[in-house]
Amino acid sequence: MTSPRPLPAGHGPASADLWSGPPDTAVPTPPPPVLAGAAPGSRLWVSRLIGALFLLGFLSYGVGSALANSVVGGAGFLPQVSAHETTLLLGAFLMLVNSAVDVGKGVLFFPILEGHSKRTALTYLSAMIVEVALLSVGALALLMIAPLADRSADAGAIRADWASTLGSLAVDANTMAYQLGELSLAIGCIFLCALLLRTRLIPRPLAIGGLIGYPLLALGSIAEVFGLHVGLALSIPGGLFEVALGCWLLVKGFEPAAYEAQPHR
Repeated sequence: MTSPRPLPAGHGPASADLWSGPPDTAVPTPPPPVLAGAAPGSRLWVSRLIGALFLLGFLSYGVGSALANSVVGGAGFLPQVSAHETTLLLGAFLMLVNSAVDVGKGVLFFPILEGHSKRTALTYLSAMIVEVALLSVGALALLMIAPLADRSADAGAIRADWASTLGSLAVDANTMAYQLGELSLAIGCIFLCALLLRTRLIPRPLAIGGLIGYPLLALGSIAEVFGLHVGLALSIPGGLFEVALGCWLLVKGFEPAAYEAQPHR
């Protein structure tokens, strides 16, 4: 039996201490899982954001208007404003929140509508801007009532009468601004719902509901401007449509085929 041949000096068996393998590399941490279709910028993400804004705007203006009217809704309200100033200011603030929400709706809807009809996209965005401007003017008129009430408390009888008149004018200004703002909203949303119906971005029955509700809203606003108090009743179908649309977009979103079929996307 032959003995193993001795290795040359310096060429002993490899050991763990002498082994030089590939350098250690850090294993990348996988990103957190994202629900299909829910990534920022996706159809479902945009749909849910628009739906949430519809519901938020409906609630913020509704609650804000109710709070403000609870303070300034009665005759001779000005002497009682100081005791309920926080309620009035909170109501006006919530009404202004709705203005910001409506701007967001117009901006988010614009690229979706533009892919199907640029004219409709511009019409809807312009109508929302006009509505936001008018509703903001109305809310600012209500905010002026608080300092007016403070001044009238220290004024004489004649000045108090003038302050009461100015307070009533501020309330009337808010009412008129609201009616004109709703008229602008209704006109813009008629074009919106017509496009939603034609493109099938939302179910046909839902879009038809908007095409029924918004003309009634416009008719009610015009009637209120001319002193016929039927606006509240005629605004119910349009309000129900906005709630239904917001809920639908939160749960289902825009129809995938119609959303992805936009020519300019």
